Amino acid sequence: MKTKYFLLMAVATLGLSSCQKEFDTASYAPALNIGGYTSAKQVATSSLVAYWAFDGSLVDSVSNTVGVSTGTSFASAVKGKGLQGALNGYVVSNTPTAVQNLKSFTLTLWENMPLNDKGIVGLVDVANSSSFWGNMTVFFENGGTAESGNLKFHLNNGGVDNWLGNYAMTSPWGKWNQIALSYDQTTSTYKVYVNGSKVATQVIANNGPLTFQNASKMVFGTVHFQTTPSLTTATGKQDWASYLVGQLDEVRIYNKALTDTEISSLQKLEGRGK
Repeated sequence: MKTKYFLLMAVATLGLSSCQKEFDTASYAPALNIGGYTSAKQVATSSLVAYWAFDGSLVDSVSNTVGVSTGTSFASAVKGKGLQGALNGYVVSNTPTAVQNLKSFTLTLWENMPLNDKGIVGLVDVANSSSFWGNMTVFFENGGTAESGNLKFHLNNGGVDNWLGNYAMTSPWGKWNQIALSYDQTTSTYKVYVNGSKVATQVIANNGPLTFQNASKMVFGTVHFQTTPSLTTATGKQDWASYLVGQLDEVRIYNKALTDTEISSLQKLEGRGK
């Protein structure tokens, strides 16, 4: 009789334990909240005018403009997949109309590249089809070392060159970094950010609203004169310029200068895959 009793108790206990839900500590953790946002897509939503996630696609998800690849592919990146560059590789796209008409802006991107020892490496370039330099060029200058990289920017404002940099990035190679550049037309102020932190502020007196010229094309992974054919009639390939053989991800362009908090929040959220 006792044996039967214990068997019944064992079966009942087993049934009860099988119905109990395993304790999940994550379910009790507070919801992620960075700067008031839980996702990168919530940051300055109404000001986002172009977004290339490169998550297995070359499309700008805001304008639905599709890029054309030469020698690039996709690989695991900050969020999902990203653009995998290559020597002589790049992506050319029509420039979304909203980007051509920017007056103020913020550009953010993530890059991961090996030591730059082959000349300048363009990341993003809004071309100018009749000028040596593009309308908005983000690149690493040559002369980098194992411990430092030289970040540089060029903007064309109605035919006037705006040069920013060199900005030293400490040990940037072989890891993901977020780079951001903003411009506020009301104060003629550029700001540069690396991994969510502001590293430079530059005022160009009376610069006013930007005016890009002949900006119908743009390129990812090199500068505009390194494509075949060149995206500018002013010059062709240069032996001191090269290509991104690393990766590019999460390229966003806004039509306003984001605040420090917005850029910091964006970097933290994207860095967590949000």
